[in-house]
Amino acid sequence: MRRLIALLAALIAAPISAQTTPPPAPVPSPAPTPAGPPLPRVAIETTAGRFVVEADTKRAPISAGNFLRYVDQKRLDGITFYRVVKVDTRFGFVQFGTNGDPAKTLPPVKHEPTTLTGIQHIDGVLSTPRLKPGTARGDFTIMLGDQRASMDADPSKPGDNAGYAAFGRVVEGMDVVLKIFDAPVSKTGSIRGAFKGEVPVAPVRILSARRVK
Repeated sequence: MRRLIALLAALIAAPISAQTTPPPAPVPSPAPTPAGPPLPRVAIETTAGRFVVEADTKRAPISAGNFLRYVDQKRLDGITFYRVVKVDTRFGFVQFGTNGDPAKTLPPVKHEPTTLTGIQHIDGVLSTPRLKPGTARGDFTIMLGDQRASMDADPSKPGDNAGYAAFGRVVEGMDVVLKIFDAPVSKTGSIRGAFKGEVPVAPVRILSARRVK
């Protein structure tokens, strides 16, 4: 009896931790995925100011690579924002590029639809105009507002449903893009019979387009 009483007293006096199973060690969190090299950026100096774009060479290597070739070969120097499409005060796009100039225009590139790249046509995104898929060359647009419904690829639509090839975004100086967008357009002017009512009265010119180191 004395032994039983002593055993019970020892159990009561023992620390709680000594009477229970210790909790399992916490599972360590997985190490973060190492970041790849930064995406290339291009500073575009214009007569309206400076803005910087980022070309997504990871998700849209063909379209972004095409844009960077024009930059690296200085084919964008001296060209203009020759088209401004205004649906309302903050919705539409601005368009710049070689505008068919044979001295500045490179061969067309393969079409990269948004269903493949995952880059959607939202505010500040760069894209590539075309006639039919595979005809895009040296002209580029910058979105003002969300234009996924009209410019993203949509396989459910009849006819040409491949959309346009988005490949980058404005990362600095969107106020400059808005200044270009807000500039007056001619009600009667056109380019080779096209873009009537969308041609700026005084087109903004690109002074230089260079990669940011």
